[in-house]
Amino acid sequence: MQFEYLHTMIRVSDLESTLKFFSEGFGMVEVSRKENEAGRFTLSFLATQADIDRAGITPPLESPLRAGIPMVELTWNWDPETYDGGRNFGHLAYMVDDIYEAVEHLQSLGVTINRPPRDGYMAFVRTPDNISIELLQKGGPKPPKEPWASAENIGTW
Repeated sequence: MQFEYLHTMIRVSDLESTLKFFSEGFGMVEVSRKENEAGRFTLSFLATQADIDRAGITPPLESPLRAGIPMVELTWNWDPETYDGGRNFGHLAYMVDDIYEAVEHLQSLGVTINRPPRDGYMAFVRTPDNISIELLQKGGPKPPKEPWASAENIGTW
């Protein structure tokens, strides 16, 4: 079983000032930006120029998660929100070869599957210190499969 690191997500209260911080302070480049009207949020994916050059890609990217480079995902919720208790740190994300094999392996180790892969694509678990980890199926969703297709969320993710 193989896990491929994708990104770390953080929630931000001011997207433009945070973009300036990462671009001017760390030399990072915005490789993708997605506006979600229905969910009222914006996602901005950032990468270092060295990683962009190494991968031979040219921003902006339609599918940043398929770029194969480590990124920081900035999530800006349009409605003001106070981030306390570490809520501004979102999650780590990993691409997996087989989402069902990955969650079954983790479950066999006693890990709770907080958000089961009902869609054959995405699952969430938490570390012993309650840090969320997102697992995404490489190459797109697999067909829904029981017991996961009808599994309920457990706790928060």
